[in-house]
Amino acid sequence: MKLETLSAWEIGCLVNEKKISPTQVVEYFLDRIEKHNKKVNAFVYVKSDYALKKARELEERLSRGEYCGEFAGVPFGLKDFLPNKKGWQSSHGGVACLVAEDECDSVFCAAMEKAGGIAIGKTNAPAYGFRGTTDNLMYGPTSTPFNTKYNSGGSSGGSAATVASGLVPIAEGGDAGGSIRIPANFCNLFGFKAGVGTIPSVCRPDAWSATHPLCFNGALTKSVKDAAILLNYMSYEDLRDPYSLPKCHDFAKEFEANPWKKDCQQGGAKAKIAFTEDFGLFEIEDDVRSIVREAAKRFSDLGFSVEEYKFNFTSSAEELAEQWCKGITIDCALELNHLKEKGIDLLRDHRQDFPEEFIYWKGVVDGLGIEDMYRFNLARTQILDQFENAFTDYDFILSPVSCVSAIENRSDKNTKGPETINGKKIESLIGWTQTFLANFTGNPAASLPAGFSKEGVPVGIQVIAPRHKDLQLLQASRLYEEAFDWKKFYPYF
Repeated sequence: MKLETLSAWEIGCLVNEKKISPTQVVEYFLDRIEKHNKKVNAFVYVKSDYALKKARELEERLSRGEYCGEFAGVPFGLKDFLPNKKGWQSSHGGVACLVAEDECDSVFCAAMEKAGGIAIGKTNAPAYGFRGTTDNLMYGPTSTPFNTKYNSGGSSGGSAATVASGLVPIAEGGDAGGSIRIPANFCNLFGFKAGVGTIPSVCRPDAWSATHPLCFNGALTKSVKDAAILLNYMSYEDLRDPYSLPKCHDFAKEFEANPWKKDCQQGGAKAKIAFTEDFGLFEIEDDVRSIVREAAKRFSDLGFSVEEYKFNFTSSAEELAEQWCKGITIDCALELNHLKEKGIDLLRDHRQDFPEEFIYWKGVVDGLGIEDMYRFNLARTQILDQFENAFTDYDFILSPVSCVSAIENRSDKNTKGPETINGKKIESLIGWTQTFLANFTGNPAASLPAGFSKEGVPVGIQVIAPRHKDLQLLQASRLYEEAFDWKKFYPYF
């Protein structure tokens, strides 16, 4: 049985039905990691003994007739960025001087374990998650398995590469500017970013530190159903998060009901989609443009009303990307500054551990004043208004995920995006994507596989929903998945 071809929920069913044991599952994927991880550089370390111990504990529960959850025995990867598994090690994305023991579990880790999953290792990420590619000075670049010359995207690129390579069925993502959706785009995966309040984000000492821009915990999956099941476990109210909302859906159950499907089968879908190639902002390669238009046509063929929509931003894409860079750097800069106040000057004593781009933006935010923060909020207000104008008449916004078809890995452990597209200057860390807009506003958004570029690298299409419409986004994504079976394209080594 080729377990790498199955979704997480399918493996969970086999385990609960005792058609395969958790130990067999873990051993199978440990063997794949041993044989194939070096091809993509996805896992930075693996906890084999821990995973096998947990598999044996799960077998004892199964022997007593217990149901062990939808993801029973499913090994999963954790993103080597923020603390996410108590007692394990994280590096803030390959920053040597920041390597430390995790003090807590992430919402994703806790949810996966509650659903029967087994943590197996940590996956590669860039320093501070501060770019749309995955590369760092400790571990180097992570490749998409479709063409290992090119990057997997970021910042959850290690997780995306593990799932697309069949090294694990599901892995953790975190999304502050597209860090789930961008690697899903380059690895032919479903990348779901929940809306603000759906999944709690408890931050201390500053409870609001994950809100400028809005940051989200989540996963990279091969199927929409995996994402819906996971969301059922990750979604709950935690009053320590000032934006956390009460859970209002059984996502797995209601996801299966799927009213969009009924509407489409009756030939009169009520859903209207506002389609844009560029939000009136972004430069985009012709290859991406044609692939995304074909994907938009799939929604039309399903019965959705897909119409061209014109956005009217007053800021440029570069200006908005620079505002994102400022916002995402603030809490990182504060962390380093507070350490410096205690006599620990990491940028003085360990400057070589940090990418120059991060050092540059830290210098920028250290000099920000109140007028700068006002302009930051004006930028995100502009995006909010543009989105809400569209959602007055439309149920979803459809756009490309990335403006470029592939990003070649560099040999200096500092892979970034392009500095120009179509001869026009862009911001190279995040400005070549169309994802970060939804992080300014908190709208739920997803990346769906759209097709393949001339380089043989996947291209994704982004679907953005109104706030608090996570379920509807999952339902529409499932319909698309039924029409376009992207799982048959994975390059299982």
